[in-house]
Amino acid sequence: MNELDALWAFLVALVVALLVTPLAARVARRVGAIDRPRARGLHEQDTPSLGGLAILAGALVAGFLFLPAGEQTRGILGGAAAIALIGAADDRLPEGLQPIVKLAGQFAAALIPVLSDVRVENVTLPFIDPLQFGDWSIPLTLVGLVAVMNVVNFTDGVDGLAAGVCTIAAGTFAVIALSLDRVDAGVLAALTAGAAVGFLWHNFHPASIFMGDSGSNLLGLLLGCVAIQGVLKTAAVVALFFPLMILAVPIVDSTFVMAKRIKYGRPVWGADRSHFHHRFANIGFSPLKTTIYLYGWTLVLAALALAIAFVPYSDSAGNLNLGPALVLAGFGLVALAASVYLVLVLEILKLKRFRAHRMRKAGALEGRPTVAEHEVDAQVARDLETGEFPAVDTEPGGVRRRGG
Repeated sequence: MNELDALWAFLVALVVALLVTPLAARVARRVGAIDRPRARGLHEQDTPSLGGLAILAGALVAGFLFLPAGEQTRGILGGAAAIALIGAADDRLPEGLQPIVKLAGQFAAALIPVLSDVRVENVTLPFIDPLQFGDWSIPLTLVGLVAVMNVVNFTDGVDGLAAGVCTIAAGTFAVIALSLDRVDAGVLAALTAGAAVGFLWHNFHPASIFMGDSGSNLLGLLLGCVAIQGVLKTAAVVALFFPLMILAVPIVDSTFVMAKRIKYGRPVWGADRSHFHHRFANIGFSPLKTTIYLYGWTLVLAALALAIAFVPYSDSAGNLNLGPALVLAGFGLVALAASVYLVLVLEILKLKRFRAHRMRKAGALEGRPTVAEHEVDAQVARDLETGEFPAVDTEPGGVRRRGG
């Protein structure tokens, strides 16, 4: 196996997923796997689900052709098929699977690759000896794989978002894995990116099909296996940070949402409008604009991960090389600026300007032409806390109610 196999795996998975996705949409309509508009959703018409089956087809065909025959490949592809079918069952049922049943299915599917030696037995950390997990390697890897499935699933809420973010993440993992001579993991990452891109052609706004849980859980499992085989099993001192950085957008989103649900005593598995894509919609962003901004954020963080992997900022003795270190610092500053811009400027400052305008208009109608700054700040804090507020309507007609 060589690096060229990664390119061929990408192309084969792309073509297969591209061709099979319309078939998956027809199957979804026939069996009633339709995602209907709802209060927390961002789509306005019935849309077939089960797009994950097309992603699975692309991954399986490319995997059988380009991954080495062996226990680990069988485990990864077997786990992929299992989680896609479990997700398809969830997509098919009107109310979906019960959360405990879905979670049990995720663990069962993850157990297939884990028992095939796809697990993390130690992690190399800077300045200390490798951390050995011993008997804990199986449960810790299981929890990690299920966590990645769920953070990808949480991201799947607007046309093209999860597929695009996973494409960027898988492509970045492929480059890093190949650079570390983890060719089989690089091929797995490449075919994951290809299958996601082939599906994305049909899923980009306006989407003609959704991936559903069959796709989001599948992509999460594949990305988790890639991270284990391609990065975490290496001796790279920053191995642990690559997955955290590359998947930072869905990880931060999921962490924020779960923390808010716990704070207000809501079930962590419940549904609401607290995700990044919902909150961008709440301040008037269209689905397309939301997706593009979150793609950009993911790309900036992926670029930082690649810079850490390839910029020679230190020598073999651990001494900093000033020029390359400054280049790396520049990537870090860009990533920090992008994160601050998205979270602060887009979500808070734009909302504050809109809220101040609305409060002044309401005050003028009540004979109170001025509104104090602290009143605006207090209202914005409440808006962001609850997630319920009027939003700028990007379509003609003014203001519409968002949140819930």
